[in-house]
Amino acid sequence: MTVNSANLAGPGGSSSRAAVDTSSIKEGAMTGCIARSDIFQHRLMEEPPPASATRRTRERYEQLVREAKALCASCPLFTECLYSAVAEHDVSGFVAGTTAVQRRSIRNLLDVEVQADDFDQLAGARGTRRPVSHEEVLRLRTQYPNDSLESLAMRLGCSLSTVKRHLRRARRGQSPAAKTPRPRPEVGAVLDAFDTVVDHQQCQPRRTGSTRVA
Repeated sequence: MTVNSANLAGPGGSSSRAAVDTSSIKEGAMTGCIARSDIFQHRLMEEPPPASATRRTRERYEQLVREAKALCASCPLFTECLYSAVAEHDVSGFVAGTTAVQRRSIRNLLDVEVQADDFDQLAGARGTRRPVSHEEVLRLRTQYPNDSLESLAMRLGCSLSTVKRHLRRARRGQSPAAKTPRPRPEVGAVLDAFDTVVDHQQCQPRRTGSTRVA
């Protein structure tokens, strides 16, 4: 039986351990990020508001983050999702209880360098988005020059951030280049770095996860 265990700790430091039986979880099972795409694919989650945003916008973003964190904390794929988003793929948006900024901080702490991917697809979001090549983004931009970036993202089946990233590369004359990847960190190291970064940046309920076979 595969068991996913999690520590949920509040600001006071108290914690409780919850075990979730994931043996019945099937490939492609409905996860929080799929069931609540209205949260995870909200434009504010793709592009967090700047400090100059209105108070109402910032409060709405904070509410979305709280709801997304709660869903990630209860997800049996949390550990796999976090590791993938930190050590394997450079994805956008809110993933595995972290923002893109927090994931960069985790990578810096672990001295991990991840090449920017051509897809935003994780273990917890299978089937929601498909691989997208740099050339494909540029081709559609040329084919539909009057389309908004949101429309291009919908045509490609990817996130708005992915489209913006590829167009920035094109403006800079850059293209995805293969690099010799650094050794990937251990899962435990990623979870420890997650604790360090999330606890340091905010005093909100946190989740650490580990998967074991019993």
